Amino acid sequence: MADYDLVIRNAEIHDGLGNAPVNGAVAVKAGLIAAVGDVAGSGTQEIDAGGCLLTPGFVDVHTHFDGQATWEHTLAPSSIHGVTSVVMGNCGVGFAPCKPDQRDMLVQLMEGVEDIPEVVLTEGLPWDWETFPDYLDRLEARDFDVDVAAQLPHSAVRVYVMGARALTGEPATAEDMAQMRALVKEAVEAGALGVSTSRNMIHRTRAGELAPSLHSEVEELCEMARGLGDAGKGVFQMIPQIFAQPDDEYAVVESIAKAGGRPISFTMIAFGEHRDGWLKLPARIAAAKADGLTIRGQVSPRPVGVLYGLDLSFHPFALHPSFQPIAELPLAEKLAIMKDPDFRAKLLSEKPEHPNPISISFVERAHTTFRLGSPPSYEPDPATRLDREAAAQGRDLMDYLYDVLLEDEGRMILYGPSAYEDGGLEGIRSLLGLPETLMALSDGGAHYGLICDSSFPTWFLKRWGRDATGADGIPLPLAIAELTSKAADTVGLNDRGRIAPGYKADINVIDLPALDLTAPFVKRDLPAGGKRLHQISHGYRYTIKSGVVTYMDGKPTGALPGRLVRGAQPEPMAA
Repeated sequence: MADYDLVIRNAEIHDGLGNAPVNGAVAVKAGLIAAVGDVAGSGTQEIDAGGCLLTPGFVDVHTHFDGQATWEHTLAPSSIHGVTSVVMGNCGVGFAPCKPDQRDMLVQLMEGVEDIPEVVLTEGLPWDWETFPDYLDRLEARDFDVDVAAQLPHSAVRVYVMGARALTGEPATAEDMAQMRALVKEAVEAGALGVSTSRNMIHRTRAGELAPSLHSEVEELCEMARGLGDAGKGVFQMIPQIFAQPDDEYAVVESIAKAGGRPISFTMIAFGEHRDGWLKLPARIAAAKADGLTIRGQVSPRPVGVLYGLDLSFHPFALHPSFQPIAELPLAEKLAIMKDPDFRAKLLSEKPEHPNPISISFVERAHTTFRLGSPPSYEPDPATRLDREAAAQGRDLMDYLYDVLLEDEGRMILYGPSAYEDGGLEGIRSLLGLPETLMALSDGGAHYGLICDSSFPTWFLKRWGRDATGADGIPLPLAIAELTSKAADTVGLNDRGRIAPGYKADINVIDLPALDLTAPFVKRDLPAGGKRLHQISHGYRYTIKSGVVTYMDGKPTGALPGRLVRGAQPEPMAA
């Protein structure tokens, strides 16, 4: 009879804490790591890692699987990039709590903020809950290929308490805020990891209405943080107004942290006119730690990339009046129409029209994009920016973009990178690997036709841990710690993110030289035939969730050992 359920041998073992790797074996029993190093006993299943890296499973703290988790068991594309635990309910948007007459409101909000089509949500969401505890019960009855943890979304809470008043700019009353505070406590005690909000002015419905949380005063945010304090546990997550003065937004972060006495993390993307201010915030976070506040900035390892194409949510002509009748046609039919000279002339004569100014800005931003290419280039040569190419050829920009969109039989994807200052990633690199920051912002489960950044973990490990040299790189053990123990600890999942006895047997076996990404592509596998961007990884020989192999060489095994995680998890007794 075997001593263990699984033994992985001949691996370069990275503990997830940033220590130097050791060569040896890892044994698993009953979903937990049982032994590390020299393992004499046998396993019911044995894997020869053949000199590959063995790491903890990755923890993705910034996803939006709130809807997908209710209709789907495979939380791709995150789960094909070494991720074994996801945290959803970020940025203040989600689907609970929700009264029956408020469902359309939350669907329209998620459609606008996270680019999930209304028809997909209408078809996919079962809506067999009202309160947040009800929603958790619904998730607990399901199984997944990863573990799922949820946060309470502020916009849903505001609508639940205030009804239509949540959308009008009317400030919450003392009674409103007391109810919100109580709902936070209730949710956290039922198993929410925490609460989230948004102050980002681009977060709107498709029609252009502001997300409910954007009507909130700072005191309302602080009152919700006090709900965490009442529960004595939980974390706060916020996306600030990213175009505002960083010092002003950071002051709000500190106010929330002081009010609740609980950890807070916030989106920290350094770009635009206030770039230098965002880059200075780690020093303020360090100072706050000395004052007893726990704060981390969530950062991205590469430019957050808005993708454009004829089969995606936006492209340079997506909002032109003549394009609307053909927008939902199959790509081949759309392409044939666009090749017609008369249609081309008509489309080129028009301007974008839409009630939502953010949608207009997305289209206009497509004018300064790059061909993403295959394999994808996330650090393109500045000279290949399409407006510069058009100018170099003496071409009208819109006429040139029209031709580019038709390349590759209309499958061309254009890449609009943010925080790509002067054609380099120096600003992004300066925020990575700091005690004050956290690699996050993948947005898995959202932006189905706009962004495909669920591949962040793979790209981060490849670009900054394997390929970068000297001071530009992050030592491999520390890069792995960013994706594992550091992420897990930030949200209170203290039972994972490490290779040590007693911890969750969430494991990746990685062929590091082979680690790579394909170009994103469109799949039509959502409810109601909805489409989403997908991106395949190479190099993950095995991904193991709770001791069960879920992916082998990037292919799903069909095993679904993932479950809902209710609230913060303690460090194992064995540790």
